[in-house]
Amino acid sequence: MPHTSPEKPYYHIKQGKSPLIATAIHDGHTVRDNIRSLFSLPEKERLREEDPFTATWTGITDNRVIGLNSRFEMDLNRSREKAIYRKPEDAWGLHVWKEELPEELVRESLARYDRFYEEVKQLLQQVQEQHGCFVVYDLHTYNHRRQGADGPEADPAENPEVNLGTGNMNRELWAPVVDAFTRSMQSYNYQGRRLDVRENVKFEGGHFMRWIHDTFPDSACVISIEFKKFFMDEWTGKPDENQLKEIEKALQSTLEPVLAARAQVCQKLLT
Repeated sequence: MPHTSPEKPYYHIKQGKSPLIATAIHDGHTVRDNIRSLFSLPEKERLREEDPFTATWTGITDNRVIGLNSRFEMDLNRSREKAIYRKPEDAWGLHVWKEELPEELVRESLARYDRFYEEVKQLLQQVQEQHGCFVVYDLHTYNHRRQGADGPEADPAENPEVNLGTGNMNRELWAPVVDAFTRSMQSYNYQGRRLDVRENVKFEGGHFMRWIHDTFPDSACVISIEFKKFFMDEWTGKPDENQLKEIEKALQSTLEPVLAARAQVCQKLLT
């Protein structure tokens, strides 16, 4: 159910029959027409901080939530109070706007933010009613060459290829699910090697994950999955198509063990 407005849809929600939901809330790059001219930050620089191609990976399941608009319009992975980047310190020191964003446009952005969360809640309630408990793959990417296209990579010791954020979940309860995902990703034959998959090294997860856990405390397991942009040139935005497909296959390899572990935890919750 894509949301339609006087302009264009700014998110897409598709409901299926699986207890697994895949989300890509930072995939979007477009901005609505009435704020386009107010940006100081060039489109190319906005793209660098977005998560392109994550929407493609949501195809591993039939429940999908995809953000279509840029996080610089409103950040769906931050709390409502911080969803608009008003100052440079809100956006990694970047100057987003030519001048302070008019409050009328802020209110419009926040109304869109509220509508998104209302519809996601409806989706998750329906999945909960159908399955009892559910798993969310909260898909993101992150930069690791911040000193320029020809600059050094960030220290691999502190920047895993796949960072799993499990910040505010009941880790003991959901251990079978998280461990099943981790083992599957670590053992996957990724073009003749193993991926560096670690938990809570670079990120512990954002507001979206925390909101789901707070809203569905006894039935939601959200894993925020951050892929380092090793599969693309983060400065040009150009991906390696083979690696995009390989990452999708790696994610697919986790489905059977993760869903089996989910069923195990659900059974425990019911007894």
